Parts: sequence; structure tokens; C-alpha cells
Amino acid sequence: MSIHENLLGGPPPTHLPDDPEPRELLANGTSPADVAAKYPTSSLAWARLSDEAYERGSVVESYAYARTGYHRGLDSLRRSGWKGHGPVPWEHEPNRGFLRALHGLARAAQAIGEQEEYERCSQFLKDSSETAARTLG
Repeated sequence: MSIHENLLGGPPPTHLPDDPEPRELLANGTSPADVAAKYPTSSLAWARLSDEAYERGSVVESYAYARTGYHRGLDSLRRSGWKGHGPVPWEHEPNRGFLRALHGLARAAQAIGEQEEYERCSQFLKDSSETAARTLG
């Protein structure tokens, strides 16, 4: 028996492929807008745009950016074998862009009064990664 075997019989964790270029550009201070323009499939760039918009009080803009990052992340998850449920571990750094976009979508949905979407996205985040839910608040 492997120490990584899923004893509960659920789907295995999904680990997105690493895409270090957008992450490195963001870490080196490149604006999220420039990164999203160069790497439009980067959920992390869209999540950062969402965070910036939310922090300045532009919640509708934040919602739109987060939704884009969320859908880009869903596309990546599906290409990586994800079947619509199962763990997406925060501990695997390439997953963090999707998880951050999902968190941003929940946060912005709540801010614009979309309670049902807020609850759905919050639960999806917890189901995907309890660590992400705790870390992102």
C-alpha cells in the first residue's frame, strides 16, 4: 500500500501542470494585467486582478476577473483528468491560481448579493481544499 493511496475511495487529487512563467512574472512585480494579457490561461493572473479590483472597491470588476480565472482553471482541471469533483490540493502550488480565483469569485459574489453563488463557491472551495479555504479566509 502506498502512503498516497486514497483510503476513502474517492477520486485522486488533481495536480495541475506547472506553468512557472506567469507566477515568476507576478513575483517579480509585473502587473497582473500584463501577465493576463501575455498568459490568458493563467488563473493566477486573473485571481490577482480580482484581488486588486476588490481591494479598491470595484467588486463587479473583481467578480468578472475571478469568474474568468475560475473558468480558465476549470478548463485546466478537466485537461488534467478532473471529473468535476475531488481534491485540488493547495499544497501543489500550480493549483493555487484556480483556488484563489474560486475564493475571489465567492467573495465578490457575496459582495454583490449573489448569496447562492457565494455559498456554492465557498462549498466548492472547501470540498476542493480545506487548506485553501482556511488560508484564503
